[in-house]
Amino acid sequence: MRRRALLSLLAGAGVASLAGCLGDGSAPAEATETAETTAGTTSESASSGSGDLPLVVDTVEAQGSSAGEARIPADGTPTVLDLFATWCAPCVAQMESLRTLHEEFGDDVAFVSVTNERLGGGLTMDDIREWWAEHDGNWTVGHDPESALMRAVRANGLPYLVVFDADGSIAWTHRGLASEENLRAAVEDVA
Repeated sequence: MRRRALLSLLAGAGVASLAGCLGDGSAPAEATETAETTAGTTSESASSGSGDLPLVVDTVEAQGSSAGEARIPADGTPTVLDLFATWCAPCVAQMESLRTLHEEFGDDVAFVSVTNERLGGGLTMDDIREWWAEHDGNWTVGHDPESALMRAVRANGLPYLVVFDADGSIAWTHRGLASEENLRAAVEDVA
């Protein structure tokens, strides 16, 4: 009986951790129009403003990124924002399509990936740099431990993608792992 209780506890913890990565599936109705994708995650097209944007986040000295600050969205440039965490398995998978699209659109579209992970408790800035290099990130990576950016774009899980047009308006958002095809279409619409 103890074994069954332990297995139930572990299964519940696994579901809870996945829910923490993907969010609860809800999106603020006043900010978005929602359409289901074939993967069962939610894609949203913005219909109103974008909270407290633009915001400035600290950037990390890492592969393809230099220490300093980045304005999100970039001024006068379409921007792809990727909100990620080093512990999030779907965030690792999302890096492949982000790399492909950065290679294709990086001259015309700003790419910024931002983690809200707090340092300490075993996580260091070097850990973030190592994760970034291990997953071949080659664009700006930022750090927002206060989650101001997540609140501003109303992110309700990770990974969370936002595509801004050149005017800084949100053109597309996606919670969870986005297909390269869907992300490409969103980028093409603003590029």
